[in-house]
Amino acid sequence: MKFDYICSECSKVYDIQPDLMVCPVCAETQIEDQPLAGVLEVRLTGEADSSFDVFDLLPVEKEFFPPSPVGNTPLWEPENLRKRTGFSNLYIKDDGSNPTNSFKDRASYLVSAFAKKNGIDNIVLASTGNAGSSMAGIGAAAGQEITIFLPETAPPAKIIQALQYGAKVYKVAGNYDLAYDFSMEYSKRAGGMNRNTAYNPMTIEGKKTVSLEVFQQLSKAPDYVFVSTGDGCILGGIYKGFEDLKRLGIISKIPVIYSVQAEGSDALYRAFHSGKFTNIPTATVADSICVDVPRNGAHALKKLKDNGGRIIKVSDEQIIEAQSDLSSSTGLFTEPAGSTAWAGFKKAADEIEKDAVVVIMATGNGLKDTASALKGIHMPEKSISSVDNIL
Repeated sequence: MKFDYICSECSKVYDIQPDLMVCPVCAETQIEDQPLAGVLEVRLTGEADSSFDVFDLLPVEKEFFPPSPVGNTPLWEPENLRKRTGFSNLYIKDDGSNPTNSFKDRASYLVSAFAKKNGIDNIVLASTGNAGSSMAGIGAAAGQEITIFLPETAPPAKIIQALQYGAKVYKVAGNYDLAYDFSMEYSKRAGGMNRNTAYNPMTIEGKKTVSLEVFQQLSKAPDYVFVSTGDGCILGGIYKGFEDLKRLGIISKIPVIYSVQAEGSDALYRAFHSGKFTNIPTATVADSICVDVPRNGAHALKKLKDNGGRIIKVSDEQIIEAQSDLSSSTGLFTEPAGSTAWAGFKKAADEIEKDAVVVIMATGNGLKDTASALKGIHMPEKSISSVDNIL
């Protein structure tokens, strides 16, 4: 298999190099407060059949990956939800079971391997929490130094995770977008590889592995996929995986993908309908998808429109209700960003045929943000001294 980069905007092709992150030509058109211009995709050329090994479809040799069991996450068959909804082919892809309990491990895994292949030992990034703790954990396994910039509102559990893994963590007096800017400035001045979502092409490429796994687990592509969306990098990665399978002749069509956004952070939804991105301050209980400017917005929007994808938004109340619903119906406790996809399915279910194969992406473990989870349950107010108090 041969790999190179291709610009998602101008289609110019480049050799893969560790210091090349975005298309130099399109980057010159970058406008402040707009998504990244010149996002690069990894292009593969070669042949494969349905018995492929995931590593064979990645641009870094297996020997460079750290000894961490990323991927191969369970595809749940939620019997109670199937009965209740009437969707007999409903599945949940549980990426909260990755080593650091987040989908983001897929990107960190490939970024770590790419850095090691190129002799780079320090990696810098901005994160709302999951990408940072993910890169810290994967970096720990690889023996790499990780520096993270987080918004001051990041959930404590995610900060604690990153610190436990030995990362350098800086809380920024502002939001994720400011943390992103700080991380870019830091990496330019201090060196190392920048892992920022979409900016580093390996982040999208790493996230495509979920689509490859879903195909392997189902022995076919699903009809529909629901995924929560913030920066648009996971959405872009899911599309990339199915596009690669189609390019190789392994599947004949791309699934219909529903991008689900929180009402309080809906930049991609607005751009889908208006054709332009506007920088509006955001706030949502789903911190992992809370961004003002989606860095992979232009790339993700193009994927949605080119492939007939759909986009919807749900309220924070629907997200919290969906989180509790998933937990109490399946035993799967996912964080608000993960339950956003389930909330989206519940909203759109009437548009979908009952016999369709549907995959819900649960992107992170619920214990990463217990403060938000408390909003959907009632904690006992008093302690009991005897069972007589309750009988």
